[in-house]
Amino acid sequence: MENLIIAGLRIDHDVLSDSYVEWIPALRSLDELEFGSPVVFLTGENGSGKSTLLEAIAVACGFSAEGGSRNYRFSTYDDCSNLADALVLYRKQTIPQCSFFLCAESFFTMATQARDYDQGRSAMSALHEMSHGEGFLEIMLSRNAPGLYLMDEPESALSAGRQLALLAHMRRLAGQGAQFIVATHAPILLGLPGAQILQFDDDGVLSCNYEDTDACRITASFIHHRDLLLHHLFADEEQ
Repeated sequence: MENLIIAGLRIDHDVLSDSYVEWIPALRSLDELEFGSPVVFLTGENGSGKSTLLEAIAVACGFSAEGGSRNYRFSTYDDCSNLADALVLYRKQTIPQCSFFLCAESFFTMATQARDYDQGRSAMSALHEMSHGEGFLEIMLSRNAPGLYLMDEPESALSAGRQLALLAHMRRLAGQGAQFIVATHAPILLGLPGAQILQFDDDGVLSCNYEDTDACRITASFIHHRDLLLHHLFADEEQ
């Protein structure tokens, strides 16, 4: 893919010999990843390692572990793993200045930094004046250039309708040369046509079809078989 900014990565596990990262099954068995689409989704259960890998990619690319553009320099609590030190990124292009890392976990702190950096030049100065979801969406909809966009669980503040708006925006930007790497549980976002989906589980990190993701299967099961699923879920309480 000629328009990829990062074509993949390799992990030097010797660097991680004393790291908790080696206790995460998916990451322990991961040596190399190749990105085959401008949009790559990392999905899997909580604790499966997808956010840990995304954060490491962000740090290796020069972002703060807590989010923002590459000129943001702040840290409120250093709980970042040393995985970034073990990463070798296969770069095909220089990372554009417009690139951004959106981390749901540290959004409030990042919004404060955005206000200080932006100095009233754009809506980024007013993220604290918006609802959580509006702020999330504003950050991404304000990105209109083909950069590298890393997002950790962007759906956490977005309604289903706003997720669709983000999905459409991602498709437009990817068509213009942007690259997205996104950690997500959201079946709506995972449904973006042509995206590469990497599922993290105890067997490792494997490419996966949309219909085979845990997020899609569980959501579809709930929608189509809600009464039966709830019956089994609450069976112990009813006995």
